[in-house]
Amino acid sequence: MNYSKALLTLCVIATASIPRPAESQDVVAAPGEFEAHQDVGAPKLKGDATYNAASQTYQLSAAGANMWGARDEFHFAWKRLRGDFIVQARVDFAGKGVDPHRKAGLIVRSSLDDDASYVDGVVHGDGLVSLQWRRAKAAATEQIEAAVRAADVLQLERRGNTYIFSAAKHGEPFRTVQVADIDVGDVPYVGLVLCSHDSGVIEQAVFRNVRVIKPAKPDFVPYRDYIGSHLELLDVATGHRQLLYSSKQPFEAPNWTTDGAALIYNTSGSDPQHRGRLYRFDLVTHKAALIDTGFAIRNNNDHVLSFDGSMLGISDQSTDKGESTIYTLPSSGGAPKRITPRTPSYLHGWSPDARWLVYTGIRDGDADIYRIAADGSGEEIRLTSAMGVDDGPEYSPDGRFIYFNSMRNGKMQIFRMKPDGTDQQALTNDEYNNWFPHVSPDGKWLSMISYVDEIAPGDHPYYKRVYLRLMPAEGGPAKVIAYVYGGQGTINVPSWSPDGRKLAFVSNSDIAD
Repeated sequence: MNYSKALLTLCVIATASIPRPAESQDVVAAPGEFEAHQDVGAPKLKGDATYNAASQTYQLSAAGANMWGARDEFHFAWKRLRGDFIVQARVDFAGKGVDPHRKAGLIVRSSLDDDASYVDGVVHGDGLVSLQWRRAKAAATEQIEAAVRAADVLQLERRGNTYIFSAAKHGEPFRTVQVADIDVGDVPYVGLVLCSHDSGVIEQAVFRNVRVIKPAKPDFVPYRDYIGSHLELLDVATGHRQLLYSSKQPFEAPNWTTDGAALIYNTSGSDPQHRGRLYRFDLVTHKAALIDTGFAIRNNNDHVLSFDGSMLGISDQSTDKGESTIYTLPSSGGAPKRITPRTPSYLHGWSPDARWLVYTGIRDGDADIYRIAADGSGEEIRLTSAMGVDDGPEYSPDGRFIYFNSMRNGKMQIFRMKPDGTDQQALTNDEYNNWFPHVSPDGKWLSMISYVDEIAPGDHPYYKRVYLRLMPAEGGPAKVIAYVYGGQGTINVPSWSPDGRKLAFVSNSDIAD
């Protein structure tokens, strides 16, 4: 599905019904992610589903006696999916409701029969959160309760015949349960579900941040095999996500321009004709224009704008036997000027006064943080010397600190130091591998990417389950602000909006499928 074309079409109408199969089979023209919607089990009162293109939210209304026992009654917005997938949504009931066991959530179903085998992950009106399933047609429903109540963020993942249900109150980590050996067929019905648990009552629920994800295949080879990319904006305060653009051609690492008008990202992937180019994505027209970077056409995801927005620093592999070298050029494009004499060097930050660049250099097999004069004069200055990987350095807006990530204490954690490399202090010490601290424009907050999946501390791979998290810049508790399938290329570079209200990031899905 061409999501960018679909979203442009959808913007013409504010709210539209999700078409039933008899009305339309044109998935591209259909609002939202789903092919159709319908009642299952012939509820006494008819349900409905609508999609708001402006807010990218779905609203379901439904009656239905129950989803339990040997048969079900509910309303279902669905699409058919082959293979493994991840479906996510943020779910809120409308109003107090009538029955405490009304249910809203995510479901995978073998057919549209009322007694079909299925797996779902739902939140109940009284706050109960559960993974439910029916192993065979007309069999009794079974259930595992999740160790969280009143969750509003739900994720249901299929890995073969195993189903993993994750749930959280927004801001908190997922709590996860799973069930194995459930056969719902090769191409089941997947989507959003609502049941009022009272045949004479219509209930409503709103589904936000809905994502249907086709993950990388288990045997994919990193840096050879790629899947598609979604360009998204995140409202930091509310957690609302807006999908701007999607492409089968992978891209990475959006910088937000200082005028707030555009995002700059690099293309990646295995195609040498397209990878390594920088583009400016206009936030009004949703069109991307190539940035002229001269001979430097193998840019990686370490590109950074100066604080005043006039200059662009890039990390390019067109020369030096393919090892990354740092250059600067006008942000509008132009001839690159070489800055770093040694390779490989990966840029991460400018000083606020534009006098210095700070970057990761791999020297004698060890990755440390260096700074160098932004005009290329003088020698590089080493700021860290801990064994293992030190990476992701970025200046605070007032120039008092450099934030970075380091594996010196085991897992990758967030640190800060003074610009001369002194007073290096850890700001996180938790169960995640945390990468790429980015400081908000007012200097009060740090965003970071935290790997939920187990990874090597010195690695930041593609296509993993990750959180975007927010914490005070002085240190303190971190909260989850987005639940994402991504990793490498998601948020490698500074990507706060100039007003500090939003973050730009990249998530991933196998759009080719």
